[in-house]
Amino acid sequence: MALNLVHGANLTRHDFSGPGMATTFRIACYAEDKASADKATEACFERIAELNAIFTDYDPTSELMRLCAPEAKYPFKVSEPLFDILQRARAFAKTTHGTFDPTCGHLSNLWRRAKRQSKLPPADRLQQAITATDWRRITLHPEYRSVSLQPGTLLDLGGIAKGYAADECLRVLKQHGITRAVVQAGGDTAVGDPPPGETGWPVTLRTDAKHETQVSLANSAVSTSGDLYQFTELEGQRYSHIISPKTGLGLTQRIACSVFANDCTTSDALATAICVLGKGEGEKLVAQIPGVKVLFPKTP
Repeated sequence: MALNLVHGANLTRHDFSGPGMATTFRIACYAEDKASADKATEACFERIAELNAIFTDYDPTSELMRLCAPEAKYPFKVSEPLFDILQRARAFAKTTHGTFDPTCGHLSNLWRRAKRQSKLPPADRLQQAITATDWRRITLHPEYRSVSLQPGTLLDLGGIAKGYAADECLRVLKQHGITRAVVQAGGDTAVGDPPPGETGWPVTLRTDAKHETQVSLANSAVSTSGDLYQFTELEGQRYSHIISPKTGLGLTQRIACSVFANDCTTSDALATAICVLGKGEGEKLVAQIPGVKVLFPKTP
């Protein structure tokens, strides 16, 4: 933990990190004392663990997987976090014309198996998974906080959950009286009020091995998505970990982007969608969404 005194303020900086949602969450905040920061960030990591237990598709006992189970009875009453994230995910799917789609669970499973076995999925199973990927298979019942799924639907919240958790961390910190904070979860960054005496938090964006961009942010978010770290090679072709709902395979074109938005749930979901769309169509999409901007790495 690093502590830096800030001249002219009764606040000190405190830095924390810990595992969550298959990545590392890093929290930096300014608080009146270490005890306050410890208590607030402990609550953050507890919240991350709670959300992971609800959202994960790696655990068959999670709430998400119980919702998708063949024996599930619909409408299926769900927790507030699951209903909230599904409501937002479905809205993003509609806005992005399905390039972000939370019903891609079958595709995700096929792709994970393909990477383990180092061979592409069978064409017939791939087509079945593509057919089962359609955000309109989700019906939400706000009056009962319940969800109905068409038979055979399998959800995957991997393209939105970390951003949602980062936003939740800022909310938890604020509940503990800490507003000057930044939360990073892999490529997702949620930013609260700036450090004392500053206009923003410095954030480094890295979209490939050659390009870094420094930005200063306050009360906003940014998510970077691409294949810099997560990719695989199958049958001589490089594939990104980002799956196209149309082809059912990882993206083959080299693309990365950073999406700026008012909250990290939005930036996380849209970064995934824009990588699928590509630069031209991605820029057209962003132009239609107020408060959202996209940055692509500079080409040589």
